[in-house]
Formats: sequence, C-alpha cells, structure tokens
Amino acid sequence: MKRNFWSKLSRPILVLAPMAGYTESPFRRLVKEIEPSVVLISELISAEALRRKNEKTMRLAEFAPEEKNFYCVQLFGKDEDAFLDAVKVVEDMGADGVDINLGCPSPKVIGSGHGSALLKDPCTTARLIEKMVQSTHLPISVKMRLGFYDDKDLIQAAKNFESAGISSLAIHGRTTKQRFTGSAQWDKIYEVKEHVSIPVIGNGDVTSSAIAVQRLKNLDGIMIGRAALRNPWIFAQCRAAFAGEPILPKPTIQEQVQFFHRHALLASEMKGERWAMMEMRKHFAHFVRGIPSASQFRGKLIRVETLAGLEEIFDEILLTNRQ
Repeated sequence: MKRNFWSKLSRPILVLAPMAGYTESPFRRLVKEIEPSVVLISELISAEALRRKNEKTMRLAEFAPEEKNFYCVQLFGKDEDAFLDAVKVVEDMGADGVDINLGCPSPKVIGSGHGSALLKDPCTTARLIEKMVQSTHLPISVKMRLGFYDDKDLIQAAKNFESAGISSLAIHGRTTKQRFTGSAQWDKIYEVKEHVSIPVIGNGDVTSSAIAVQRLKNLDGIMIGRAALRNPWIFAQCRAAFAGEPILPKPTIQEQVQFFHRHALLASEMKGERWAMMEMRKHFAHFVRGIPSASQFRGKLIRVETLAGLEEIFDEILLTNRQ
C-alpha cells in the first residue's frame, strides 16, 4: 500500500531543496531542529551508483533518525533498471520517499542525459516514472524545471507525471537553458497548479519569509534552497509568517556562530575532522556573507583544517562583533 505522506502534510508545505555538496545529513538535521515541519531531501544521488551500493554514495544517502517525518532521497539518472533497483535500496534504508531529479541544469549532469535532460522527452520520462511508482510503496515526487529550452511542454508534462502516479511536484521557475540567470517565473508554476490535483511546490528566488508569503498564492508549498545556506532559520520564519505570527528576528552573530559550530561538530563525527573541515568551507563562505570584516574572516575560514582552528576564528568573529 502506498504511504503518501505528502497528502497529509499541513499547508503550506515547506521543503529544503536538494543541493549537491550542501544538503548533507548534518545540515539537514539542524534545519529540522529549527523547524520540525520541513520536508528534507538528500543531495543528488546517482541511481546507478546507489544500485551498486557504492560506499561513498551510500554515505551520501544516509540519514539520522531525527530526519524522519519526512526525509526523501533524490535520485538522478536515465537508466530504467538503475532507477528501479535504486528505489529498492532507498526502501531498505527506511527513507520516507523518493524524489526524481528532473531539474539539475549542471552541464556535467545534463551532458550525460541525466537531470533536467529528461525533460527533452517528457512522455518517455513519464513512462519511467510510472514504473517506479508501481515498483514501491514509497511516494514518488518530482522536482523539475519549466522545461529544457522553453516551457511549451510544461503543462502536459506535469499532467503526464501526475497520471504516472507521482505524489507531489516541485517546480523551479526557470528553464534548463536559463540555469540561474534572470528571475524565476512563478506565473508558470501557478498555471500548472490549475491543471493538476497533486501538491505543487514552488521554487526559485525565495530569500525571505515575506517573499514566501507573497509567492505562495494557489500553491501547496514553498521549496527553499540557496537562501537556507545563509539563513537556516528561514523555514521557521516562513512558518510563523504563514500563520500570521510575529516573524523570528534575524539571528544574532552569536546564534549563527553556534549553528555553524554545531554543524562542524556533526560533520566531523560523520566524516572525520579534516575531511569535514574541508567540506564545511563552502558553508562558512555563506555564513560570513554580510558580517563585519567578512572578507578577512572568509579568507581564514576557507583554509581552516581543524575544529580548534575553527573555534579560534569564531572567537575572533564574536570579539570583533562585540566591539
């Protein structure tokens, strides 16, 4: 029996967008701690590598118990057998759902025929999705773009994916050709919602709770990606805004330091200190953006190698901001 948690979620639904190299388990756990209603989605996971139970890929898909309710593994690929086998692996891991990546615009990904390249032939992709839906009791969701070159097939593709049995649909308001240039076209996403009955989640350029409220309109929820890297509290701020409650103030420098320190500790426990510090550098670059003497601290943080070194830099940041 299909376990479709998407239909039971309180509206508006809030979703942490999958971002390669960023939405790993430690970050997801802390986001969930701040706002428990957030649906979490893994980094992009290769269906082919997951079917082979590649050690590195299995680690990417790992999740902690506190990520449950709800955590989905996002798969990318193009081979039907790989997708079907990978879904079984996700089931065995105990995740809550499977998300299919039809949105990644990375040249490396689409050059292999993966990600949003599958939007070039939405009918064939819909048949693949239908087989995946039929193969599992987990709900299958899709994250897509408006189209590959343009949005002329958007409505029909969404209807085909719904007919294939997906449980929810997240749409980034740009085409693959646009990548991240220009502005997200939310009117196109609203139009999709008028033609399907499954939950439709909007994504693109939501950088504050005020924008989230403004953009929601007829949609079932909002997906936030890049803005959450700088402000992991944005989901709690959105939840309050949707409820008409006072918005949480911008976290203090001390609260931000505490968050990223805990992030570093969790990452070190998971990956080992040196490797975790190297991978955390890109997160630190987002953290320092906008704080006093940002360039000075960014230069130090992107070279940090140990927790002790990180703590020294954080102490310096706190001292500078108390003066």
